[in-house]
Amino acid sequence: MTVFLPAPQLLDSPRGRPWPSLPAPGDVPADPPPSETEVAVVGAGPAGLSVVSALWHDGVRDVVVLDRDPAPCARFFARIDRLGQRVLRSPYEHHPGVEGYRDCELLDFARMHWGRLTPVERREIRMAQSGHRSVVPVDVFEAYCEHLSATHGMDRVRRAEVREVREVDDRVRITTDTGVATARFAVLCPGEERREAPTGWWGGGPTPPGVHYWDEPGAAPPPSLRSPAPGADRVVVVGAGLTAAHLVTAALGSGARVDWVVRAEREHYQCADVNASFFRPEGRARFEGRDRTDRRAMLRAHRRASIMFEFRPRLERAESEGSLVVHRARTVLAVAPGAVTLDDGTRVRGDRIALALGTVPNGVAGGASLLAPEIAHGDDGWPDLDPRTLAHARSPRVFAVGATTSMVLGPAARNIDGHRVATARVAAAIAGGLRRGTPRRPEVGVGVDG
Repeated sequence: MTVFLPAPQLLDSPRGRPWPSLPAPGDVPADPPPSETEVAVVGAGPAGLSVVSALWHDGVRDVVVLDRDPAPCARFFARIDRLGQRVLRSPYEHHPGVEGYRDCELLDFARMHWGRLTPVERREIRMAQSGHRSVVPVDVFEAYCEHLSATHGMDRVRRAEVREVREVDDRVRITTDTGVATARFAVLCPGEERREAPTGWWGGGPTPPGVHYWDEPGAAPPPSLRSPAPGADRVVVVGAGLTAAHLVTAALGSGARVDWVVRAEREHYQCADVNASFFRPEGRARFEGRDRTDRRAMLRAHRRASIMFEFRPRLERAESEGSLVVHRARTVLAVAPGAVTLDDGTRVRGDRIALALGTVPNGVAGGASLLAPEIAHGDDGWPDLDPRTLAHARSPRVFAVGATTSMVLGPAARNIDGHRVATARVAAAIAGGLRRGTPRRPEVGVGVDG
């Protein structure tokens, strides 16, 4: 059997290249958000950018974006850069742009800047044009997001930490750390937070000295240290997904000896973290045709920790050379300064311990929520959403885009392409509601199970 292994050079795209950009709108306003707006979008990441872009095309311009970070997608790229990540897993066809309009899509944008790309990056564009899987440089994606935000009204981001979203009469009240705003509709795009370690690992509370979560300083060596150096630290990485692979690669690049703890029997390499069929309408139809019990089972079965194929040659070579030791089919019993205890009694020692345990969607039971629990979560912990509009069944002026729509759209809802599918439904519902003056409420008996 032939196994396709993309060249690991795909992982080494440059970062920080200068890109032409439209005039900057200036500093993000620090004053409280306006007291009244038509649409409030909570979250300025790729999902929020997709929503604003779609509303812009629908003629909805009175939109205010609220986010705790100062610029569009700021937190998204800060997390990426903390890992030293240079390419995205999502291919060129998955991007925050809007389909169905004569608009600049991600592939168009990359082709317009052909002269700035490396030969490897150009080959990826040709692959994308031919309909094959392709890898998008973080640099290109960030420049595209800046272009999209500048041309579609996303420059109106307001710094604010949203504390509560509540529907009151015919308005949505958004309470932030800087004041209260009201909107006719609100779209929640809060993203995901890291999954915390089990309390039993060290008794709960702050991490022990030398232990860091993947999105904290110290989990990966700073860029200045990512070159082989004799006598470097010994690093322990816990986790089996793409984030863990980045941490392992960065540590190996700094010259460290790495112990990698993987709960599964082996590392799982695949192009996407979900089955590709769920990115297509027929895959979503197969998911939507099940009851909620079956959907929960499908969400567990079809989304699992996996690593891009591009990592495989490097990691296998490091293991064969002895700089990487992989502890497969092992679970963690305890974490202490300088050591991780596994279920077979092994104590794996390290100067630094990095935890990459996955993420938890905000707005789902177990993750933070801006809505009251009785509105935010259904009986099974997932929100009850109208499948046609993705509005909360018990708060129809509040919509969801992102991971919280997984019970409607399937495993791909947490990916950038899933954001676009959700956005199309949400933007159409909001634009129609603004024209009619009222949101489209679900008919009696119609819910996420149809």
